[in-house]
Amino acid sequence: MRLLVIDTALGACTAAVFQDGRPLAVRFEPMTKGHQERLGGLVRDVMAQAGDGFDSLDRIGVTVGPGSFTGLRVGLAFAQGLGAALDRPVVGISALDALAASLEEATGPVAALIDARRGQVYARLFTSGAALGPDEALSLEEAARRVADTGPDVALVGNGAAVLAEAFSNLKFANIDDRVAPSPEALARLAAVADPATHPPRPLYLRAPDATPPSRLPGQPRQPAS
Repeated sequence: MRLLVIDTALGACTAAVFQDGRPLAVRFEPMTKGHQERLGGLVRDVMAQAGDGFDSLDRIGVTVGPGSFTGLRVGLAFAQGLGAALDRPVVGISALDALAASLEEATGPVAALIDARRGQVYARLFTSGAALGPDEALSLEEAARRVADTGPDVALVGNGAAVLAEAFSNLKFANIDDRVAPSPEALARLAAVADPATHPPRPLYLRAPDATPPSRLPGQPRQPAS
């Protein structure tokens, strides 16, 4: 299987082509904004390096969040448009699942954590590669409690790992990997086995956006105070 994987949900812009698990071309650029401007160029570059053109792709994998509201929509829109143009399946990948899968060397429990700001993290815990629950938005206190309940040998991964470790320095962890985004290899492994019927390319939002709509339209008079 030849697949293209795309990730713009977190702190990097990733585009990579894999053939039966073997990387043919990989581009990974850390960035907190600007994904929209870079993604098209990265996809063009990896497809040119991999050879055989876009028609050689069997499927496309893209991260669906949780993560940046704007960033993840950039990747989703690009992947869905490309999939429609090529008539290829597009599968959605949880950013937390991909972060956990990035720790190939981990032998114990894993907590994938994304900094959600406002005293929260997006979190999912795993043991023996199996998720212990759904993707959730948790307070730092609740996340620390769940990690502690899992045991002292939990490996933390994601940009929320350092946030949790700093807030609860009394807790001991097997490892702290504060990578800004999943590895391309982890994305490819998950995309290759994902069922398009159960892993649609739809955004995974765990809380409402920070931005709020305006209270009045442009030119509309302010409402008198009651």
